[in-house]
Amino acid sequence: MVWGIPSTYFRNKFRKIVYKTNDWKINIKPFFKKEIIALFSNLYPDNDLYIKIRNQYRVYLIVYLIIFLIYLSQ
Repeated sequence: MVWGIPSTYFRNKFRKIVYKTNDWKINIKPFFKKEIIALFSNLYPDNDLYIKIRNQYRVYLIVYLIIFLIYLSQ
């Protein structure tokens, strides 16, 4: 549960950059297509903040996946 807390932080920052908004409702809306494309490609190559947040979010998701796989294997 503790590991899920940073998810809201990373996803919030990432979604605000991807969808170009500061509205808090971006966290509860089920937009996925553009977010997934932005996560696996370089949607805004000139935006250094986007690249930094995207890479941090990727690392977080990889670690989350590893923890989940360890949980499943037991």
